[in-house]
Amino acid sequence: MRQQAIGKTTKTESDGEKIVTPAKAGIHAWKSWIPVLRLCSGQVFTGMTRSIWVIIIAVLISTASVTSASAQVKSKSPDAKPAATRRADSEIVRLNAEVIRTTTEYRDQLALQLKTENVEIDRLAQEGERRAQWLDKGYIARQEWEQSKLALAGAQAKMEDTRRRVEEAEMVLGEAEARAALLTLPPLPSGGYSESGSLVRYNGAAPWSLADSGKIETFFAARFGRSLPVSARGETELHRRMKFDHRNAMDVAVHPDSVEGRALMEYLRKSGIPFIAIRGKMAASSTGAHIHIGKPSVRMAGP
Repeated sequence: MRQQAIGKTTKTESDGEKIVTPAKAGIHAWKSWIPVLRLCSGQVFTGMTRSIWVIIIAVLISTASVTSASAQVKSKSPDAKPAATRRADSEIVRLNAEVIRTTTEYRDQLALQLKTENVEIDRLAQEGERRAQWLDKGYIARQEWEQSKLALAGAQAKMEDTRRRVEEAEMVLGEAEARAALLTLPPLPSGGYSESGSLVRYNGAAPWSLADSGKIETFFAARFGRSLPVSARGETELHRRMKFDHRNAMDVAVHPDSVEGRALMEYLRKSGIPFIAIRGKMAASSTGAHIHIGKPSVRMAGP
């Protein structure tokens, strides 16, 4: 393989494959006329007038210019994305990177909060055991023991809420990274289905809105005898905070490879409802496996 520099552009020529650049095309055109020039310089055309020489030179220049222009047009890659598309893709990548950065910081703060809340629960649980013993011995009134039970229940409820917010952050991270990964994959045609690594995607053609979620919940409850585990219906507080457009989407907390997940995806495909299933093995998200029903979410531009 060898490289050839043309102006400020470097082209690579693979072994066995010859690339004709605009400059080379012009040179080839001139070389094809060298035998004619040699004849013209000999005695065969010694009687040729100056005007005929001028015509020959003009033809040479014209031929080289046309050949060069033609080669330049052919040198452009037909698969290159338009500039507007490249700019749009770049903006999506930038916005997704911002979502990943801010959501990762938020999740990490919640993880620290969980540790603090867990320590507090241990303290309150030990305090409740001591008060139960003191109550049995008559050292304290029953009301003091009940207060310790209420404090423990409140701390446990708070930690459960923090856990829920951590899971929600994991799902947002998974969707943001999935959206960035989609840019590296070929677009799906209407009705197209694909499984690749951490993503399962289906570009359903049926109209979809959150108003249609009832039929999905009915199917799931009839099939598995429990409510559809919806983790986000439309935009949540976190989606709004991160400016992540989730207004017409619904997240279901089932793993795509589970029995429930496979059955749900099969139902969505039969109904023509678009979805993206995330297996939870994205770079920044390890527990965000879920099925996103609706078109992919994107971050809305703005501060």
